[in-house]
Amino acid sequence: MRSLFTEESVMGVSEESGRWESRIPYRRFFLFVLLIGLLLLFWGCAGTSTGTASKPFRTEHVVIVVIDGPRYSETWATTPGLIPFMSGTLKGRGAFFADFQNDAYTYTNSGHVAITTGVNQEIDNYGDELPANPSYFQQWLKATGKPATAAWLVMSKDKLHILANTQDSTWHNQFQPSVNCGVNGPGTGYRADSLTIVEATRILSQHKPNLMLINLMEPDGYAHAGNSAYYLRSISRSDTYVKQLWDYLNKSSFYKNKTTLLITNDHGRHLDGVDGGWMEHGDDCEGCRRISLLAIGPDFKKRTTVAAKHTLIDIPATISPLIGIKLEKGEGQVIREIFTKKALKQLDAGVKTVQ
Repeated sequence: MRSLFTEESVMGVSEESGRWESRIPYRRFFLFVLLIGLLLLFWGCAGTSTGTASKPFRTEHVVIVVIDGPRYSETWATTPGLIPFMSGTLKGRGAFFADFQNDAYTYTNSGHVAITTGVNQEIDNYGDELPANPSYFQQWLKATGKPATAAWLVMSKDKLHILANTQDSTWHNQFQPSVNCGVNGPGTGYRADSLTIVEATRILSQHKPNLMLINLMEPDGYAHAGNSAYYLRSISRSDTYVKQLWDYLNKSSFYKNKTTLLITNDHGRHLDGVDGGWMEHGDDCEGCRRISLLAIGPDFKKRTTVAAKHTLIDIPATISPLIGIKLEKGEGQVIREIFTKKALKQLDAGVKTVQ
């Protein structure tokens, strides 16, 4: 009987087995390459699915404080004076602007519109007219798809509720930020700054927004009332309120080292001898135009003084790349000289930041 295990059959099995075994390394290599490709594809999709790249800037939140209407001669011209915290602790942590101006319309609403839209607009100062252009708040909310509670206007002056909306038909009533203005909303009167800063910190804690604009109105209010003692006291208190805000941001793990803070003014006041002096404002005198800006953030230089002239419309132009938008119709320029070297590279790459 012929054995089932003939030489031919044994050899056949051996040869076939050898061919199979010789293909195993190639199959393993192919599977390895396929796995790496799938992982790279997954990571690539994850990084671009929201239309933004992985974080190039360190800034995740932007808070702007507008101290309404102090004259430069009572603030930064006589430091430490009434603003020891801002001129001392904070100045060394960021960039101070030696020649910052409102070079257009030196009224409250116009100044705030310049800060939020990047366009100088002569607008009704009583809160009866909307900005002509959309704000960076609206554009950011549209770009990110985040809810209104991710962006806030917290204002002592109730008339500044107008900043949430625009006349532009494309943007009108669309993508509006949350509003906390005045005593209890539009038409309810001005609120004390001490209460406004309490509301601001409450909202930061409760809603954890990415964007916030705060208006502190008392320097302007007491100046218009002709109360010089309270006008000066309100400037000093504004310094205290900024410290309260700073302390909160730096104690919060959500905001610490991830927040850009800008402190500025909407306008100044007349020089002595000009149309009512310190009690009024609204023209192009040096007192009305000259204001201040202090910019602090993880993407900005420290212990820096900017000598070049900059204006209010440069503020939204500068924060727009940090929050991942290109400001629509903005007329200002990015203030490049305050960015760190690393942030400048990212700025020039034009990469978005907010996820």
